[in-house]
Amino acid sequence: MRADRVLKSGHRVLVCPLFVVLILAACASPAATTPAANPSPTSSATVACATPPPPLPTIGQPADDGARMVKVDTLDDRTRDLTIESPAVGTVMVRLLLPRTFASQPEARFPVLYLLHGGGGEYTDWTQNTNVEAYTAPTDLLVVMPAANSSGLDGWYTDWAEGGTCGPRLWETFHLTELRQLLERNWQAGDRRAIAGLSLGGYGSITYAARHPGLFAAAASYSGALDLRGYFERFPDPYEAARWGDPVTDASNWDGHDPIELAPQLRGTAVYLSFGTGQPGPLDPPGADEDQLEAFISGGNQRFLAALTSAGISATVDAYGPGTHSWPYWDRELRASLPLLLRALGESPAATSSP
Repeated sequence: MRADRVLKSGHRVLVCPLFVVLILAACASPAATTPAANPSPTSSATVACATPPPPLPTIGQPADDGARMVKVDTLDDRTRDLTIESPAVGTVMVRLLLPRTFASQPEARFPVLYLLHGGGGEYTDWTQNTNVEAYTAPTDLLVVMPAANSSGLDGWYTDWAEGGTCGPRLWETFHLTELRQLLERNWQAGDRRAIAGLSLGGYGSITYAARHPGLFAAAASYSGALDLRGYFERFPDPYEAARWGDPVTDASNWDGHDPIELAPQLRGTAVYLSFGTGQPGPLDPPGADEDQLEAFISGGNQRFLAALTSAGISATVDAYGPGTHSWPYWDRELRASLPLLLRALGESPAATSSP
C-alpha cells in the first residue's frame, strides 16, 4: 500500500507505506491494479518469483519446523541483519537492534519489541526513517524489525488461505512461531513482548495481539488500517480471496482477521492508537496537500475505537488532528508510545532518550 507523493515547493518525495498498485505477473493469478488512495498517480511494479538462493549452512539453532538463519550481517555494535530460510515464506530478512547490555549479559533474557513496516515497505524502514536507535539505546529492549512481503507482494500479516506459484505465504506463522523461536534460541529473547506498527503494520500489530491473547503485553498502531472490510470496499484487491477466502462464504475467516471484530480479544493488552485527519499538520512542509489516505484511516480508527468501547476496553489514543500519512508523524508517535510499551513490559520508561 505504498503511494508516492511529490510535495509542493520543491520538497522531497515522501513515501506513503500503506498503499501500492501492483501489476502482478508470475506469482499469482489474474493481474490487476488497485485504485489510488490519493488523487496523484501511484507507482506500479512487475513482480516475479524470487530465485532461490544457493544452500547455506545453518547458523545457530533452527526453529521446530526447520526455519533457520543462514547469514548474520553485523552493521554496527547494535544492528544485525538476519537472512532466514523459512518453510512458511521462503527467504526473508529481519533487522535486529540489540539491547545495550547484550554483550555483557550472555545469560540474560531481554524483553522484545516487534516493529512492523507498512505496505510496500522493508525491514530497513524503521532504522532509515525514525530515530529508533536513539530512543531504544538506553533500554534493554531487543528490537525486531521483520520483512513482511515476498517478491514485492504484501503479506498482510496473515497466513494466506491460498498459496501461489512462488510458494507458501504464511506470514503469521513466520513472525509469531518461526521467528519467535529463532529469537529465543539464538538472540536471548525473553517471554515479555510488545508490538507496534505503522499503516499496514498497525493492522498487523493489532491483529497479532488480538489473535494471540497474552503473547504481547502491549500493541501500538500508528495510522493503522484497522477497518479491514471498509478498506477493501474502497480499495478492491485481486488477492483478497487468496488471503482470507471469499468475503461471503468465508466470512468467519475475514472476521477472524478483522480488528473491529477482534476488539474484545484485546482485553488485558495495553493498546496505543494514533492517527491524523489528513489535513496538513505541523510536521508537513509548507504547501502540502490534504492526504485522503490518512483521512480514510482516521475513520477506520474511529470505528475500531467504538468497537473497543463497546467491549469495555480502554486504549491510549492520540487523535492528533492535522497530520498526513508520513514518517515524521510515525517517528513522533513511536517516541510518544515507548513509555507505555516499556511499562507494559515491566521496564522503566525513565530511561528513554531524545535523538
